[in-house]
Amino acid sequence: MTIVVFRKWADADVIALFPELPADIDGTFCDAYEHVGQHGGADYHGVIENSMPASAMEASRLAKELEMIGYQLRPIRRATWRHHERRRELATANRQTPA
Repeated sequence: MTIVVFRKWADADVIALFPELPADIDGTFCDAYEHVGQHGGADYHGVIENSMPASAMEASRLAKELEMIGYQLRPIRRATWRHHERRRELATANRQTPA
């Protein structure tokens, strides 16, 4: 299962944040997904500060899109420090794994 936090921008577009998945080699940024632009890195705390929670109904279309490409989602409202620590651990492990 992939932990996901759905947020809504002021223009009503929804973004999926994956707080445990690193988007950079240090794990500073988390992986994210939006309908337009699809995968990319995001500053989790910056997105939280500049968006609002998306309801299940608002997130449903994006959730379906993610499930169609293979995600098994476990939605949560907010990430804990453990989720962020897991992201940093994964980034460290990825750096140490030979290509």
